[in-house]
Amino acid sequence: AIAPDCVVVGNVMSRGVDVVEAMLNNNHRYTSGPQWLAENVLHDRHVIAVAGTHGKTTTASMLAWILEDAGLDPGFLIGGIPINFGTSARFGKSRFFVVEADEYDTAFFDKRAKFVHYRPRTLIINNIEFDHADIYKDMDAILWQFHQLMRMVPADGNIITYGHDENIKKLIEMGCWTPVQTFGSSDDTDWVARFGDNVERHIGVRSPSGAAAETRWRMGGVHNLENALAAVAAAVSVGVPFERAVEAMSRFEGVKRRMERTATVANIAIYDDFAHHPTAIQKSIASMRRRYPGHRVVVAMEPRSNTMKLGVHNDSLANSLKDADLIWMYRPNNMGDGFDASLEALGSKLSLHRDYDQLVSEMSRKVLSGDQVIFMSNGGFGSARQTLTALLQRTRGP
Repeated sequence: AIAPDCVVVGNVMSRGVDVVEAMLNNNHRYTSGPQWLAENVLHDRHVIAVAGTHGKTTTASMLAWILEDAGLDPGFLIGGIPINFGTSARFGKSRFFVVEADEYDTAFFDKRAKFVHYRPRTLIINNIEFDHADIYKDMDAILWQFHQLMRMVPADGNIITYGHDENIKKLIEMGCWTPVQTFGSSDDTDWVARFGDNVERHIGVRSPSGAAAETRWRMGGVHNLENALAAVAAAVSVGVPFERAVEAMSRFEGVKRRMERTATVANIAIYDDFAHHPTAIQKSIASMRRRYPGHRVVVAMEPRSNTMKLGVHNDSLANSLKDADLIWMYRPNNMGDGFDASLEALGSKLSLHRDYDQLVSEMSRKVLSGDQVIFMSNGGFGSARQTLTALLQRTRGP
C-alpha cells in the first residue's frame, strides 16, 4: 500500500472510525482541513473572513463577486455555490482571498473553532447567536471563540460588524486592537443601507463619509440588505471604489440554496432555502411577504441541525414560523422531548409528518396558483422539493 504524505482530517471524522484508527495506528502525518488551508493557501494572502451565526455564505458570495466585478480576481472558499461563479472555491490570481469563517470545531484533535486558523486581515462579523449546542455549552463559550479570532486581526486591518448586535458589543468590550466600522439599516451605524421601494427591488447605501449610491438588485429581505452592506464595506476597505461596489450588486445572481427559486409550475413558485435557525427562518418568511404581497407564503421544513434536535430552539421555532400561511413539518424520529408540544401554537396551519412522500402528497393537493413555496432544510429533505415539482408538473401542467 502507498502511504499518504499527509492525511487531512475533516471535523466529521471522530475516534472509533476505522480510517481514523488506522491513521493513528500507522503513525501517519495528519492535519485538519482549516490548518491545511492556512498553511498551503492563506499564508501569504490578504484574507477577508466572513463570520457570524447567519449570513456567512451569502455575504462571502457577495463580497467575492464585488471583488471579481472590480477586476481583482479573488480566491474564495465558501460553504455554498455563488451562482455568478458556479463553484464554491477557487485559488484566484490576486492577493485577496475570501473565506467563510465557521465557528464549528476544527477536528477531533483540535476543538478550537475552525476560523482561528485563518488569521484574517479584514474580518466581517454579521451577528452572534447561540448555536451549535452540541459543541458549545453557552453563549460565553461561543464569545470566547470569536474573541480568539478577533485577537488575530492586525492593528492595520479592518473589522466590520453589525451595529445592533448586543453579543458583538460584548465581544468588542472583551478587547479589540483593530479599527471597527459598524453597519446596519438605521442612521446610528457607520455604514447604512435602506430599500428604495416597498418590494425591495432598489437599495441605497451611505458610506461613513456621507457618500451615497443606489442600485437595483435581484435579492430581497432586510437580512440580505445588511449582508450586502457588509460586503460593500469590506470591498471598499480593500480598495474597491464605493459606487462600483454598490453597483456590482445589480449583477449579483444569488447563491444556490439561499432562497433560490428552483421552479415555477402552474404559477406556483418553489424555492430552496438553507434556513434552519429560528432567526433565519423568520427573516426568510418576512422577506417573501414583503416581496410578494397578496400571495400565500407556504413553508415546508425539515429540522436537521444538532441544536434543533437537542431542543434548544423549541421555545422560538413556532414564533419564527407564525407568519407563514401553511406549514408542513417533517418530524424526524430523533427529535427530543417537547418538540411536538412546542409547535402547538401554530394550530391548524401546521401539518406534521414522519414520511416524506405523505408530506409531498398532501402539499400537492393544497398548494394554489400564486403560492410562494419555500423548502427549508440544511440537508436533502428526502428530495421532497424535487418530488413536489415533478408531481405538480404531472398533475397541474407547466
